[in-house]
Amino acid sequence: MDINTSSSVYAAVSQASASAPGTTGNAASLLVLRKALDAQEAGAAALLDALPPPPALATEGHLGRNLNTYA
Repeated sequence: MDINTSSSVYAAVSQASASAPGTTGNAASLLVLRKALDAQEAGAAALLDALPPPPALATEGHLGRNLNTYA
């Protein structure tokens, strides 16, 4: 997942860098940025959790015990 192309993150970073340090606007911009990053983190975690588990290695027989290859 590439966060560089996300419009919400781009807008939050632009707003945070444009405001003066120590202002209420800067604090609000950083809060929005953190929330956008947290939302993307949750989305990435959901995608990773949706991946199927890798196939198990063979436990008996002559094939698949010494070399783990699958397509």
